[in-house]
Parts: sequence; C-alpha cells; structure tokens
Amino acid sequence: MSKLAVYFGTFIHSRSLTELKVLENAAVGVDKNGIIAFVEEKVDDLKAVLNKHKEFTSAPITRTKRGQFFFPGFIDTHIHASQYPNTGIFGKSTLLDWLNTYTFPTESSFKNLKTARAIYSQVIKRTLSHGTTTATYYATIHVPATNLLSTLCQTIGQRAFIGRVCMDCLGPEYYIDESAESSLAATEETIAHIEKIDPTNELLTPIITPRFAPSCSRPLLHSLAKLSADKNLPIQTHLSENTSELELVASLFPEEESYTHVYHSHKLLTPRTVLAHAIHLSDKEIDLIKQQQSKISHCPNSNTNLTSGFCKVRKLLDKKVDVGLGTDVSGGYSPSILDAVRQALGVSRSVAFLEKSPDHALSVEEGLYLATRGGAKCLGLEDKVGGFEVGKSWDVQLVGLNLVPELDEDGNLEDGGDPAEFAGTPECTVDVFGQTADWADRIAKWVYTGDDRCTRQVWVGGRSVVNKD
Repeated sequence: MSKLAVYFGTFIHSRSLTELKVLENAAVGVDKNGIIAFVEEKVDDLKAVLNKHKEFTSAPITRTKRGQFFFPGFIDTHIHASQYPNTGIFGKSTLLDWLNTYTFPTESSFKNLKTARAIYSQVIKRTLSHGTTTATYYATIHVPATNLLSTLCQTIGQRAFIGRVCMDCLGPEYYIDESAESSLAATEETIAHIEKIDPTNELLTPIITPRFAPSCSRPLLHSLAKLSADKNLPIQTHLSENTSELELVASLFPEEESYTHVYHSHKLLTPRTVLAHAIHLSDKEIDLIKQQQSKISHCPNSNTNLTSGFCKVRKLLDKKVDVGLGTDVSGGYSPSILDAVRQALGVSRSVAFLEKSPDHALSVEEGLYLATRGGAKCLGLEDKVGGFEVGKSWDVQLVGLNLVPELDEDGNLEDGGDPAEFAGTPECTVDVFGQTADWADRIAKWVYTGDDRCTRQVWVGGRSVVNKD
C-alpha cells in the first residue's frame, strides 16, 4: 500500500490517437492504493485545492521543475525477458537461423536459477529505468525460472504479463517440451504460482504463450486455447514475422488458408490475444483479426534488424485494429519503448515512400499513443493505465529535458527566475534552448533524441520504483 501523495506541475498524455494534451499548473492526488483520486487543471492556488480535498492537506507534494513533465508509463506489449543478454547480437542471420544460433542456446541456460535471477533482475530494472511500467514478457520453458520472473516483477514493482513459453515441436533436443501434455501441465504450474502470490492480478497476470505456430503441435494449440478460455487468460504469440516463417507454416499446416487462420482454427484468436509483428498479412487476414478483436504488437526495431520487413501500421489503424508497441528484445536491440516510438515513425516513413503514399507516415502523437493508451488497450488495461484520469493507477514517469538557461552577466536567469528550478542536467540527452518553448516541439525533441537519462523517476501503482534524482 502506498501513501497519499500529490503531484503538481506539467502533465502530458494522449487524449486520442492524434492528440496530446498538455496540462500546465495541474494537480493530481493519488490515494493509498496508488489510484488517481482527483485531477485539477489550471491551478492558481494549490493550497485551496488541497483544502478542497482535505485528506490530502498533509500529503507530500512532488513538483515538476522547468522542462520536466509527468507522462504515463510506457507499455511494452512484446519482450523476451530471457533474451536480454543477446541484445545487439544478430550476426547475419534472419529469424529462423537466429533462433537456432543465438536464442535457443541462451534460453536453455535458464534451467540454472542463478543465471535466471541475474538476467531477469536486470531486465526488469533496465526496462523500468526506461519508463516501462508494464511489460508483456516471454520467459522460457522452465517452470522454476518462469516463477522466479513473476516473483521478481512483484518484488521490484513492475506490472507484468508473464508467459511460460510452450513449444513441443521444432526445437532442439536440449530445449523443447516433451509433449503437449507436459507443456500444458508446466504452464498450469506457472499460472498457479501467480495465482498464489498475486491472487487478484493487481500487478501480475499469467499469459498463455505458444511460441509460434511452427513450434506447437495441433493438440498443444487446442489445449492452450481451452486453458485460456477456462481461466479467462490473455494469449501472446508471433504472427507473420518473416517470409521464410510463412513458408514453414504453410508446409506444416497445408489445410489452413493462411498463418492467421492457423490460430483461428485452433481458437487462439480472441479479444485478449496479442499477435507480435504481423508484417505479411493479406487483407483477409487483417479482417479476420479485426473480426476476432485480436491485437497487434508492432516491433519495428526487431523487424528491421532481422530483415523481416515493414509493418503497415497505418493500414491496420485504418481498419480499426488495435496496435501497441513492443521492443521484442532481443530481436530488437533496445529495451526502450521510446526507441520503439521513433523506430515506428522511421519505418512508417519508409512505408510511405515505398507505397508512394504519405498517409502511411505516423506522427509523434500517434507513436506516443501506441506506446501508452494503445498498449493498454492491447492488454485490456485501458481502464487502468495509460493516462491521467480519476480511477487510473499512478503508473507514471517523470521526464526531464535539459533546458539550457539564458543567463545575464551576473549568472541570473533573464526572466528573474531561480537557476536551481531548472530540471536539466548534463545527464539528460535533450538540449532545449529558449526558442523551443512550445511543448509540441519539446516532445518531438524528446521522442527523437531522448533516452533513459531523461526518465528521472518512475512509479507503478503509486509505488516509487525508480528515482535518479
């Protein structure tokens, strides 16, 4: 349980796909459960606001300095926690070669709990330091290590969806489930662990995780779908990431019309299903995903690095398919969703060029929506996180930009303010000068030139989990 707290200053969040709202001189009260209790805009007299909300009159107040703003925590809808050691390691491989050369050997090492503890602890801390308050994690096939990941997320304080990887086909002898039955039983063990340590899913949610269709037998796919339905659990898997993968799926499931139809026929396309990548989709497949209300995690960094292709996000959005962003560590080399935003913007411009249609290009506002409210919607958390509204959890990052002050000959601010009020420090990577006063421009600079050094503090459910100041 948290303590009552008040936050005052500048707040920025997505109101819609295309609109960022800036609240200056605003006050937000957070209750003992880490839930936003009030939001007051355009506050002239903070004391009067606190008198209005009497239980907060003695609550500690966190204020933004010049150049700082509160922003909703990022939501990573697709990340392999176990692959974190391999970030930046690709060789010249594409998806299927990369799995055998790098991924499977690394994941198999998680049978050693010391290895699992070291890696999982670090990836949680690293993603939190980048402002990721919610992460959708793939673990490995190992039950003890997957349970450890759940325990660490709860202990450190990150909201997480955690899935034991299921794969009874197409894996090396040293790293594969023995059977569909053993895979299902092991998955049920990891679900039971989360139910024990977080029975209300306040912070942790089990997520059914067939690695991808080629790695799962038909009986396993059917049993995982039934488990999801029986326990009302979300599902995550991969879809249409790579052209060689598509050829493999077609050879393994010749009776199916498409890769997407493989999941559909096994009842794995649900409103709580997150499909990572989804690059090479036909119009019919997109329509099927929309019909089933399944979601898509766009992973631009990984798609580029593994030479998988360009996802046409605008086309998905135009068809009213819900889209979030994923880092896809370690196919993606960065654990930062801010990086995923700028990568998504760059990829969208490449698509616009190739399609000879500027409409495909995404805006900064759209990228940040995908990183927050879009991701929340993909995970069924749209009523819980993603913005500054009463009733939402205080899953928030405090971002600081390096405002470069204009000083007079005596070292004083030209406007007579106190230099100590400036948020900027040499650690922040975004230099903002006097002429960049507009918040839209500042946000653009943050998206394109910022990194984790700009994220000064992070809270999850009202609990402080990162403080760099």
